[in-house]
Amino acid sequence: MEVSNLADGELENGPDGRFRTVAIGERLGAELLGASVYEVEPGQSTWPYHFHHAADEVLIVVSGRIVLRTPQGERVVGRGEVVRFAAGPDGAHAERNDGDETARFLIFGMRPQLEVSEEPDTGTVNVYSAFRRGPS
Repeated sequence: MEVSNLADGELENGPDGRFRTVAIGERLGAELLGASVYEVEPGQSTWPYHFHHAADEVLIVVSGRIVLRTPQGERVVGRGEVVRFAAGPDGAHAERNDGDETARFLIFGMRPQLEVSEEPDTGTVNVYSAFRRGPS
């Protein structure tokens, strides 16, 4: 049995060094559950504003605070708060840290065999397949 710690487990640099992350679902051997821990320094953000077509996601703030952008606007989400993002445009979201301390959070959801995500601000469409890992 694999064990990982949400509060202080080791993370790796994400793209462009904007945040640190670990694909905890994969680390624990999950095949049908996607789960990642993110750590974001003040003034930084994670992924662009996006939504998934096939998967709900849940975000849990482990420490610090983040500004969460959704179709309803922006809201500060703090330690212990839980937010669900529905599949489709109503579940669009982006996270950034406007505070003065590091923020850490977990995002998890089912991992469909085929998934499409969209970034409304850029018009980018991403396609993911359970049968092919990594960049296409």
